[in-house]
Order: sequence, then structure tokens, then C-alpha cells
Amino acid sequence: MSAPIIAIDAMGGDFGPRNIVQASLACLIATPSLHLILVGQASLIEALIARQSGVDRSRLHVVNATEVIAMDERPSQALRGKPDSSMRVALGLVADGQAQACVSAGNTGALMALSRFVLKTLPGIDRPAMVAAIPTQRGYCQLLDLGANVDCSAENLYQFAVMGSVAAEALGVSRPKVALLNVGTEDIKGNQQVKLAASLLQAAPGLNYSGFIEGDGLYRGEADVVVCDGFVGNILLKSSEGLATMISARVQALFSQNLVTKAVGVLALPLMKRMQADLAPARHNGASFLGLQGIVVKSHGSAGVQGFQSAIQRALIEIHENLPQRLHGRLEELL
Repeated sequence: MSAPIIAIDAMGGDFGPRNIVQASLACLIATPSLHLILVGQASLIEALIARQSGVDRSRLHVVNATEVIAMDERPSQALRGKPDSSMRVALGLVADGQAQACVSAGNTGALMALSRFVLKTLPGIDRPAMVAAIPTQRGYCQLLDLGANVDCSAENLYQFAVMGSVAAEALGVSRPKVALLNVGTEDIKGNQQVKLAASLLQAAPGLNYSGFIEGDGLYRGEADVVVCDGFVGNILLKSSEGLATMISARVQALFSQNLVTKAVGVLALPLMKRMQADLAPARHNGASFLGLQGIVVKSHGSAGVQGFQSAIQRALIEIHENLPQRLHGRLEELL
């Protein structure tokens, strides 16, 4: 396999290129075969690179882009009004074959609109879906859609389930169990779209569909892939991240109350650090846009250095597994 090349939208996110450049350089050190193309205001990016010593410039390139898409900008404005934005140029490198994936922490709506326009969707896919790993009692669950599609038809949910199953297989899950997120596990529960999607999934050959699942079942690890519309998925994702942060803060405060709890806290410190690492949103940062004719990974806009590194690592996995091609082959069988 040729050396992986990833185009990075260096101007996206809440903090601009500072964290993105630092994370990119750290990934180059961690993965000797990796090549990165940083896209954005070249003078600013070069100044940030110059602050770091020992940078292998043979594997790091900078491409200038004169425009930046704001985090609150309308997707339509980004699509029509900024042809030289860092996001669009980075996606163009993937479309032209100069890069195998694009990673951006920029405006989600704009990234989705531009990805669909520049890269196009795979045959049989109406809408791409955002998917990310959610920690559970048994490991991880791939949850989709996470906000790209607020309103979904039964056919959309069916397509998401097929794509999520293939993505889970690419991540090492053998015969992934697929479930539809619902307000109950009984067949009579749920809205019309979910019920119709269940009928489609039950008839899908080769798909390991297990039925409806509730939110608590997701966290117990009862499914490897959980499917819902983007409205529900985004709320669930943000709630999960907020809950993990709150639990960590509450436990730390509890161990700091007095000398006795501080002593107990010292003994429990290794377990605390392990729990924080397992639940840390940064570790699971990076939502893939499934269903495109190319690899696009969306990082949280507020991601720090570690979080953006996780997003780049997600793109590396998908390159290694040739995920779009695997999706295309599986979709031909099921759609």
C-alpha cells in the first residue's frame, strides 16, 4: 500500500491553526509513513511550523488558500461564495487524487455541503451520514447519524445501517450487531419512519439486525451499530460527552473534600486516570462522513491537540481499510 496522504483544513475550528498544526506534527512523528498537506493561510501555517524543531518537511506540505469559512456561516454561502476556502481546497485535493482523505474541524454544515458537491455520494446513497464511536460497557458502539441529517426517511435509516455495519467491520468487529434507536424495544413502539426502517432491515440479507434498542441498551453494549436520525443522534452524542465530563468533575470533587477522601483519592488515582482516559471525548473525536466517494473526517470545532490527533487517526484507519470501496461493494449487494 502507498504512503497515506491526508489533506488537513488548517483554518477550521474554534482555535484556528494553532492546535491543528501541533496535532499534525505529532501525527507525523507517531506515523513515519504518513504524509500531510496543510491547507490555509500559508504564511501563518509556516510560522507555526517554524516554531517546532525536527519537522520532516519531506512529508509535510503547505497549500495556500485565501479564504476561511466561519463557524457560523451558512452552508449555501460557503458553497457558492468561497471557492478558495481552506475547506474546499482540501476536499479538492481528495477529489483530484492528491490526497486520500480530508480532516476538518470547521463548520459542519459547510463541510457536508462541500463534501457532497466536490466528492459526490456513492451509488445508491441519498445522503451521507456522520458516524463516531461511543464508549459502552463492552467496548465501543458506532452511532449514526450524528447531525448531518435532522429529518430522515425509513430508506435513509436503512442506508445508514448498511454503512454503519461496513464501518464497524472495517474497525475489526466481526458480524456487527445493528440496532435502531427507539423509545422502546417492542415492535409497536416508535414513529412511522423507525417502524418502516425496521421492516427494511429485517429483510436485508446478510445484515445482523437485532431490532430496537433504547438508550440504556446502547451504553450496556447491546449493539455494535446504533442507527437514528441526526436530530436524536446529535443530542445523544453531546449528552454523552457532557455526562462524561460531569462524572469526572464530580469524582474529583468528591476525593478533594477532606484529608480522608484525599487519601482515598491517592489510592484510587490510577483507576481514576484510566476511567478518564476511557471516557475522554478527545479520545473518541472524529466523526466520519459515510457514503461519499472519498474519506472525510469531521473533528469537533473545540478539539484540542489530542482530539485532533484522534480525528487524523480515524482517517488513517479508513484509508488503510479502503472504506469507500468496501462500502461501494457492500452497497451493491444490499441496495
